[in-house]
Amino acid sequence: MKKNLLALGLVVLMTPALLNAQKVACKIKGSDTCLPLSQKFAEHYMKKNPGSSISVIGGGSGVGLAALISGTTDVAQASRKMKMDEKLKLQSGGKAVKETVIAYDALAIIVNPGNKVTQLTREQLAGIFTGKIKNWKQVGGDDMGIIVYSRETSSGTYDFIKEHVLLNKNYTASALMMPATGAIVQSVSQTKGAIGYVGLAYLDKAVKALKVAYKKGAYVEPSVETAKNKTYPITRPLYYYYTSNVEGRVKPLINYILSPEGQNLVLKEGYVPLN
Repeated sequence: MKKNLLALGLVVLMTPALLNAQKVACKIKGSDTCLPLSQKFAEHYMKKNPGSSISVIGGGSGVGLAALISGTTDVAQASRKMKMDEKLKLQSGGKAVKETVIAYDALAIIVNPGNKVTQLTREQLAGIFTGKIKNWKQVGGDDMGIIVYSRETSSGTYDFIKEHVLLNKNYTASALMMPATGAIVQSVSQTKGAIGYVGLAYLDKAVKALKVAYKKGAYVEPSVETAKNKTYPITRPLYYYYTSNVEGRVKPLINYILSPEGQNLVLKEGYVPLN
């Protein structure tokens, strides 16, 4: 009986400690693509774990990773992999970096709903975003000048498009660089000759997503399903980066994100879950 009471006492004593272990206080900064998802993670986690304090800020992957290097954020959210020079800066400061894939995303190529073009090949997209193709009639559309909208150079999406669609060629000098993904959606919705790119979660009825083909005739529309089955070609992982010295503090949040409940949130918010 005494043993049972002792065990019960240990459970009572441990319970507050275990509850406290789930409290998270951290800052997350970076990718605009990740921003709506991270905000939902934070909202749900804090509701489940009173006393937690999680702030989420956008600004672009490069901004978040720079903040991680300078020690002004706990977690950098990024829509691209950390670059070697960024890793070296962290290592030179004696910090070991941890990388976690939190979800996947399909990058949608968007145009104004008034544009009759419905599909483009990777080569045509590269021609448009590098400035080689300047008029929609060159790709089956109306005789209308093409206005390219892009994210700024600090954006991981900017880097991803440059590497995987433009094959590392430079964007056209006439591209209009937008400070946030929402600004691209708004601009394209108001400009008939416009084209841009956004994460799948940012799609709405104000713009039209194009089908894209990397192989001849294989045009695929961006969606959660086509990203999951890997038939849509412009798909990428989304990352959280943090250093080993804060790992213990942010790990409960990371575990929640990777749990079935966290991944269900990923799907609900229009992103692609890990499994």
